[in-house]
Parts: sequence; C-alpha cells; structure tokens
Amino acid sequence: MTTLVSTTDTVTRDALAVLQPGFTGTTAPDWLRRRVGEGLASVGLFGRNIESPAQLAVLTAQLRAERDDVLVAIDEEGGDVTRLEVRNGSSFPGNLALGSVDDVDLTRAVARELGRRLAECGVNLNWAPSADVNSNPGNPVIGVRSFGADTALVARHTAAYVEGLQAAGVAACTKHFPGHGDTAVDSHHAMPRIDVDLDTLHARELVPFRAAIAAGSKSVMSAHILLPALDPNRPATLSPQILTGLLRQELGYDGLIVTDGMEMDAIAGTYGIERGSVLAIAAGADAICVGGGLADEDTVLRLRDALVAAVRSGELPEERLADAAARVRALASWTQRARGAASEPGADMQEGTAPGTGADPGIGLVAARRAVKVTGSTGPLAGPAYVAAFTPVANIAVGDETPWGVAAELARVLPGTGTDTYSDGTQAPADQVLDAAGERRIVAVVRDAHRHAWMGAALDALVAARPDTVVVEMGLPEAPPRGALYIATHGAARVCGVAAAEVITGVRDA
Repeated sequence: MTTLVSTTDTVTRDALAVLQPGFTGTTAPDWLRRRVGEGLASVGLFGRNIESPAQLAVLTAQLRAERDDVLVAIDEEGGDVTRLEVRNGSSFPGNLALGSVDDVDLTRAVARELGRRLAECGVNLNWAPSADVNSNPGNPVIGVRSFGADTALVARHTAAYVEGLQAAGVAACTKHFPGHGDTAVDSHHAMPRIDVDLDTLHARELVPFRAAIAAGSKSVMSAHILLPALDPNRPATLSPQILTGLLRQELGYDGLIVTDGMEMDAIAGTYGIERGSVLAIAAGADAICVGGGLADEDTVLRLRDALVAAVRSGELPEERLADAAARVRALASWTQRARGAASEPGADMQEGTAPGTGADPGIGLVAARRAVKVTGSTGPLAGPAYVAAFTPVANIAVGDETPWGVAAELARVLPGTGTDTYSDGTQAPADQVLDAAGERRIVAVVRDAHRHAWMGAALDALVAARPDTVVVEMGLPEAPPRGALYIATHGAARVCGVAAAEVITGVRDA
C-alpha cells in the first residue's frame, strides 16, 4: 500500500511536470501558484497576460517564488506573431523579412536582442523560431512566419536564430516539426495533410530541423499535420513513427519535444485534448502545450488525471511519462544556468550558443529597413495621405488584436492623413476609397494580396483611377507590383510599418 501511494505521488508529479498550461490575467492566479508548488514545471504566456515589461517581470517573479526553475514559455516570434508587444506591434521584423535580407549575422543579432528582452522579463523558453519552408504560397497560417521558400536559406537562418536566442539564455523551440510549410489548411481549424514522398520530405521539410538540431536547439515543437509518407494514421504530434522513430532515432535529437496547442481543432476536434495528450506523450512528446484557448485549473487537472489514469491502466508506460518529465526538468535546469551565464563575460561562448551575437536595442528597425524592397518611385509625399487598409481575417497564431500598417506613422509625419479599414465584406471598396480620399494621395496597404481576390480587384481599380497610388504589401509579395510606388515590407511588424513610412515620406528619425 505504501509503495502504491509513493508511485502514485510520483506519477502525479510527473503528469503535472509535462503540462505547459496558460491562464488568464496579468498576475499569477492562486490556483496556478499552488500547482507550480505541487510540481507543475512550465507555464505558457499569451498576449492577454502582458501589459508591459515591468508587469511581466513581476508576474514571472511570482511564479519563481513558488519554483525557481519554472519554465516560463511564450510565443514570441517577433514580426506578425508577438505577445511581448501585442498592443503596439513588434520592435522586430519577422522571419520573412530576415530571410529576404539573407544576412545570418543580422538574424542572429535580432534573435539575441529579442532573447535579451525576454530574459529581462523572466521568460526563459520561446516557442520560436518557425523552421517551416513556405513552399506553398497559399499557406494560410505560415506565410511571413517562415524565412522563405528556399530550403537552404531557411536552414541557415533557423540555425542562426537558435544560436542568437540561446546566447541570451532563452531556450529556443524550433517548430513546426516535421514542417508546416506545404499546407493549405490551418491546423487551428482542421487537420492539414501533406502528400509528398519521403525523398521530398528529407530534401525539403527536414533540412531546417537538422540545422536547428546541429545548432543545439533546446526544444522542438511538433505539428498537428498528417504526413502519410511517414504515418498514414496519426498526425505528427501523436505519431511514434515521427516523434520517436524520425526525430529521436533517425535525426538523433535528445532535447525537449513540445506539442503545438492541444486545443487546436486538428487535435481537439478529432481526438479530444485528454486522449490527444496521452497519445502525444506515448508517441514521444515530453511537454503538452495547452492554454491558448483553454486557460483554467480544470483543464490542468483533467489533463493531469488523464495521464495518471493512462499510466494506471497500462496504456502509457510509467517510464515514458517519467522520461518526459525528466526532460522538462533538465531544460529547466539549463535555463537556470543560462540565466546566470548570459550576463557573464564571455557569455556568447556558453555551451550550445555561438559567438558574435551581440546586438543593439535598435537592431529591429535596422533589419526592417534592410528588408524593404521598392519598385517604382514617386518622390516623397509632402502633403496628407489617405491610407486604405485592406484587412484579411487574421489567423489565430497572429491574432487580430495587434495593430499593423503605416497609417499611424504617416499621420505623425503628414498632418491631415486619414485612414479607414476595408474587408472582404466591404461593398465596392475601391469606390469608397476614392470618395474618402478626395484629393489626398492614396496609400493602399494589403496583406497577402495574392491570396485574396477582392484585394487584387480593389487595387486594380484604384490604380486605374489614380495611377499615383502607393501600394504597401505587408504579407508575402507574391502578387505583381502595382501602383506608382510599390513597397514590400515582408511582414507587418510595427518596425516594418515604420520602415515603409520612411520610404513614402522620405523622413527618417535618428
């Protein structure tokens, strides 16, 4: 009886240790602090948890008062996907902008500075970078989150990003294994499927992950995608062939394997989060990410109890759960050592990082300026403009709460500038833009115009009526350039908008 209680206690602690839950609010709720004290080893942060760097530092200190080595994770890719600066937009361009510049030293420096800011706030695990090769331009969820469509380019920048981030003492989480770039479905909504052969997967999707592993990525995030060439029955997150056979055994990866959010419909709508979590740990995952949508104590307890019940029934080997929990604790120990080492002389030379990753606080704007590509010329705008923002439905990873565009920057430099937002449901948007603009120069701002026929039609009508129209593409620049001046920013981060506005106005702040 004593042995059973001891084993059960150990299993319960291990089941808590493998969870990475979210929560609501900008302070740590009592239930979360209590569970951290009981063995919960990780917590996930989202935009709803963050008001400012100072507030975030207080929040993480609350968690570390319960457990000094707790993993505090965040989905901070920079660019379009930002949680640290969710209210104003990121100070760092995203992956596509960095890939378009193709300077690995710059990518490494940007990641190092981003990591430094996260570490200052007490965050020690970043669910980034995306190592997906965006081979499908119609991909609705990756797009500018990828370094590009060229496999070798994605691989070298993924490695540089990992090195830079970890040099700051923040563990990287390379995602979405084994590659989410060739999908036409968003796994937040349904199960994507990639029907390519093994040779293609090895020559394209897996190359950046090999580079990340060689660079020492401390964690890898699995994708909720079905790849019949690897496993015709289960998505990667739940597949022993993919997580254990491919990632662990064939690629030789020994770090932490984290799942993508288990409440995403690709898993929750097919298996349910409890069953999905058990299958994921059994397949080889070590940490269960949940909390983007489900963020309460009941979810944590349901998942904990599902894992414990699976061990008791024999469905999940106790040794597999113990191994997963041990990997979580090992990463937590690394972050403790890295937290101190990153601030010491010679910190760039710590194990698993690369030299030459120092950066300055303005590196994000420097990178955004270098990423801008300009076609045509109109001379700088001197008078007020009218900014028409053509806004698609945001994918869940990006969210719709973060502002984007160029209107705020143009209004700051050009008094009298106005703006309106137009969507797919807007009737005759070009006519409305022309009426609202009056004599002001039109600046049309789009995001992935190649994926949205209504945007293309509106742009064509605007340019036909007003040939001096300026077009700013803040997504993938796959559509032909339009307008007298066409600016491709390769992302919609705040600094990308600043860089575009500088081109339009000819005014650059020091």
